[in-house]
Amino acid sequence: MRLGPERLSASDARWVWFSAGCVRAMVLMCCALVGSLGYAQGYPNKPIRLILPFPPGAPSDILGRVVGMKLAELLRQNVVPDNRTGAGGNVALATVARAVPDGYTITVTSPTIALSPSLYAKLDYDAEKDLAPVARVATIENVLVVNPSVPAKTLSQFISLARAQPGKFNYGSGGPGTTNHLANELLKYVEKIDIVHVPYKGATLATMALIGGEVHEVIVSVASGLPLIQSGKVRALAVLSERRVAQLPDVPTAKEAGVENFTMSIWYGIFAPVATPRPILAHLTNVTLMALETPDLRERMAGLGIDPWPGSPAELGALLRSETTRFATIVRAAGLPRE
Repeated sequence: MRLGPERLSASDARWVWFSAGCVRAMVLMCCALVGSLGYAQGYPNKPIRLILPFPPGAPSDILGRVVGMKLAELLRQNVVPDNRTGAGGNVALATVARAVPDGYTITVTSPTIALSPSLYAKLDYDAEKDLAPVARVATIENVLVVNPSVPAKTLSQFISLARAQPGKFNYGSGGPGTTNHLANELLKYVEKIDIVHVPYKGATLATMALIGGEVHEVIVSVASGLPLIQSGKVRALAVLSERRVAQLPDVPTAKEAGVENFTMSIWYGIFAPVATPRPILAHLTNVTLMALETPDLRERMAGLGIDPWPGSPAELGALLRSETTRFATIVRAAGLPRE
């Protein structure tokens, strides 16, 4: 028996119309997906510009260049470093935010992306709205060190001394808003102690001041502090990471030393313009995570005192949000003015 449209009930007709609509929608979605994948298939077909926020020789510059070399190898396309310095790294981030969102402009950035909203009244970009997380890349861990003349063998002893004698002890930093400044302000905030900030023009000068006895304490990267610790020029009290670091296995974490919520790692992530096509972002993510698992890159990073910390776009985005909130609290506690 032939069933033509004239024999369908009203409910059956509605069902046929609905089913046909679903099929059409699925076809359109599939076409869009195929089109977007096709868009990414030819990528990259020209050099990729890697925007670096700080001058040559800075940790983020060194990391960006070694990672960029491996990306170039895996992508079979040049990855060209482009240092865009200024405004604490924000010139570079604004450059990427305004770039054509085609996958040919990316950046490797440090916690400056999370810190800047608290330090600058006006930025030319909004990190969460204008930049897309590609991959979490690495960390450089910090260690709290004191001059050997300080009568403290542990972090808890140093805190007890500072609490008993408010304003007597001081710490050096690379300047207001730097990691070693904010880390000490975090310590002051969580432990309610009064230690005096002595800013220098760079972490290297602050470390030299520590060795010379001008200041009592400085927080430095493990890589730069290691030779000083091994030579006895400074004494390590705690690493400011979630777990002990391989280079200093006998130095406890701050938590192990009795101080909760006192971590300060210098982390790095790759970002691209937010409107970059998703297939291209996914390709960049996959290649970056693949690069971070290669033995030669991991060995090169270890030699520089950098720990690989591969993570997904979601993990990098969550890190950005949590660190932005945390830095805002520290900056308020330190009373730093917004520029």
